[in-house]
Amino acid sequence: MMHLAETLNFSGRKVVAAWASVPFPALRGYSLPDTLCAYQQDVPWKLLSSCRERKVSCCFAQSVVLRGICKESHISSPLHACESTEQILQHYLHTVFPGTFSTSHVLEQPCNTLPPYPQFFSPLLTRQGFLLDKPPSYSSAAVESIPVLAALQSSPVLHTLLYSLYKDLQKLNTRRWASFFSAGVEQADFQEALQELRTLSQCYETGFEADDSEDEADSD
Repeated sequence: MMHLAETLNFSGRKVVAAWASVPFPALRGYSLPDTLCAYQQDVPWKLLSSCRERKVSCCFAQSVVLRGICKESHISSPLHACESTEQILQHYLHTVFPGTFSTSHVLEQPCNTLPPYPQFFSPLLTRQGFLLDKPPSYSSAAVESIPVLAALQSSPVLHTLLYSLYKDLQKLNTRRWASFFSAGVEQADFQEALQELRTLSQCYETGFEADDSEDEADSD
């Protein structure tokens, strides 16, 4: 994980944000192109890291892994014309995140959800983890497997997280934490680490994040 984060970061960045879709929202009988075509304006995965999610599709670099989805479909769009699932996902990423360095991997094997995996899934899921158009008229069996997408992104959303952490630490009255510094941490080292955190947050700034920082500074 550490080496992957290093691969996705440059220009002083060190942190990545985690995203996932568990399960990946594919309707039963629909292919990967069919599913992705329904998400041209918004990606079908959610932010897991404790950052404020933005509607602006932007990241500096990302690695995306999809499991348990096949290509099978008729040709009706550029995505459908791709020859492999890897090409489909890569084409989608280049469309939604233009100019972004993106790596993608597709695995045929889904994630198994047999016991002791908790059965917290919606009744709209089939045993293979695909979505139904409407709830079944019978009691559905336990979900045995699900398609999953996971992503790591070097993204501007991390600016807010890192800058908020810097602001919270800056407000600490270090004189109240004598035991912390008695363990060997010097006040100068603490202040240096604090400034390094602020510099790191600035590495993830875009125009939108810069505006937010000014608003936060004014509110202080």
